[in-house]
Amino acid sequence: MKNLLIVLILACLVTATGCSHATSGKEKNQPDLDNDDLVLVKGGTLTTDPSDSNGKEVTLPDFYIGRYEVTQKEWAEVMGNDPSQFKGDNSPVEMVSWYDAIEYCNKRSEQEGLQPYYHIDKDTPDPNNKSEYDYLKWNVTINKGANGYRLPTEAEWEYAASGGQLSKGYTYSGSNQADEVSWYWRNSGDKPLSGDWSWPAIESNKGRPHAVGEKKANELGLYDMSGNVREWCWDWFEDADTASGSYRVVKGGGWIGDISSGEVSFRGKFEASGYGPDQGFRVVRGT
Repeated sequence: MKNLLIVLILACLVTATGCSHATSGKEKNQPDLDNDDLVLVKGGTLTTDPSDSNGKEVTLPDFYIGRYEVTQKEWAEVMGNDPSQFKGDNSPVEMVSWYDAIEYCNKRSEQEGLQPYYHIDKDTPDPNNKSEYDYLKWNVTINKGANGYRLPTEAEWEYAASGGQLSKGYTYSGSNQADEVSWYWRNSGDKPLSGDWSWPAIESNKGRPHAVGEKKANELGLYDMSGNVREWCWDWFEDADTASGSYRVVKGGGWIGDISSGEVSFRGKFEASGYGPDQGFRVVRGT
């Protein structure tokens, strides 16, 4: 448990350096989690937060995105293991790095007869990776035109989380009330917590990630985009346009995080080789 505490504290500290600006329960007729479940997001224009150094207008084509975060069952069926700290077939897989997520996308693509989206060179350090602490630095490039699974770009993630063309402009993904759509440190345990963030309080309250899809969906029918596990994106945190940096972007709040990290516009960052019990992802495919 001591080692877990160290990982949790480091993960929270790293995420905190990123910046940007009451009903619960499963929706009726929720699809079977055993089925492949991608949601079509019709393209449009996203204007990112002007207070952010990456603030700009981005036009996106149509794409598909996972209705849910990748579950432990889905991960195990592709990878043959389950690294998660908090076990549960329908709970999101966690304790996975950005590199782990990239490998999952390729292996799942291969299993389903799709062309892998990424080329992974584990022997040549990525010259664009400026991190002093990333001990892997795999050189990951895109196979243009491939139809396989991939991580969302930050813009795709934010556009989908905001509801795309159906957006109602909520602060969180699907609501202005965090507790309707989000698992975060105050509500992820046995009882609601108050006061300041405290790991001992979270631990004694048995805070944990929850099975996907238990909170209200957003306008597009996407779940848990404002809190359960934080989600890896493709982009470098520093600036996607430069294709280099020290951290990869993470979006969406985690069950350990504060309410502010569940805001659609919030930008977090994490070492690509980093992992924690509140770090997972969802997949995307082109149309």
